[in-house]
Amino acid sequence: MAKNWNPSWASDVGVNHTPAYQVSGRPFAYTQTLVSATKTKVKFEYVTRWVCIVNKGTVDVRVAFSSDGLNSPANNYFIVPAGNGTAGVYHSSPRLELKVSELWLEATGTPEVSVIAGMTSIRPNKVSGSVGPSWSGSLGVR
Repeated sequence: MAKNWNPSWASDVGVNHTPAYQVSGRPFAYTQTLVSATKTKVKFEYVTRWVCIVNKGTVDVRVAFSSDGLNSPANNYFIVPAGNGTAGVYHSSPRLELKVSELWLEATGTPEVSVIAGMTSIRPNKVSGSVGPSWSGSLGVR
């Protein structure tokens, strides 16, 4: 038997490890008031199983998967629209089944934004590429 043989049950958990996505995610909740026209990074301790972004403000919030995605001429971000200013009436993204290690937020005002996620047991370095632990450089991310 080869000396460096690693039985499958002892393999490292990686980004394609199906069981990590089949179980309920570890809870994550983050709320912050954004600074106008300033990029805000939300870094996850583990790769997410799903995420949801809640915009509690009266201005739209842009959400990207890399810092460059917010400035991309190809608009490599999506928008969580503003609420109507009525207390308790917020807009949110649907529950997005995404494996990410960070999100980037930006707005032209100062909305309060919440990020809720279910995290896997996969460490962020498992999605690292040549530009770091994000999908930056990927098609549609920039």
